[in-house]
Amino acid sequence: MDALKASYVNDIDHLVDAAKTGHWTEVFKRLDAGGRPVANQWRVGGKSWFAPLHHAAWLGAPVDVVDQLIQRGAWKSLRNADGDRPFEIAQKRGHHHLRESLRVRETSEYEQRTFVAWNRHLTELTTERTRGLDPVRYRPVPTELIALEQLESLWFTYPGMYGGFGMSIHKDRLFVESWSRVVGGSGQAHVITERGCVLVDEGFV
Repeated sequence: MDALKASYVNDIDHLVDAAKTGHWTEVFKRLDAGGRPVANQWRVGGKSWFAPLHHAAWLGAPVDVVDQLIQRGAWKSLRNADGDRPFEIAQKRGHHHLRESLRVRETSEYEQRTFVAWNRHLTELTTERTRGLDPVRYRPVPTELIALEQLESLWFTYPGMYGGFGMSIHKDRLFVESWSRVVGGSGQAHVITERGCVLVDEGFV
């Protein structure tokens, strides 16, 4: 957390506090202001990994609130620290009116095996690419999000890197580009499959 600006952490805290207490007008106001925080943000340093949609599922928010969060980019397939998606949280809490809004498509055994492998290789790649930077406790990015949310790409930063990682799926392979904006020629591109991670390009950016 020390690697992040206090104003950034404060903005996230206000968003999460509003979602946790069901103040949805305030949540939408902050999300519609642009920039950060975003709809899938959880509390920095938090242990539950609850984003606004998880809080909506927990509280049994009206369908309209859930739909508006999704329209603003909230991911239905984002899991909390217990591995539950908003759908599972709503079901456990008895909020069955949210079933259709929060439903996520089922994944095959092949997809599940692939995502597990991708996640492992991505974590290894991230660790290697950030070696030498101050260690940061961060949440690994679940690669299943790209497929289940049908995202063209997914970007995440790493404190101190002054850059980050961009991911996309091409022909059932995970394509990852990483770079630092202040280090010339730092760019690397990797292709991740179930079997491993291969460097395919470097020296750009």
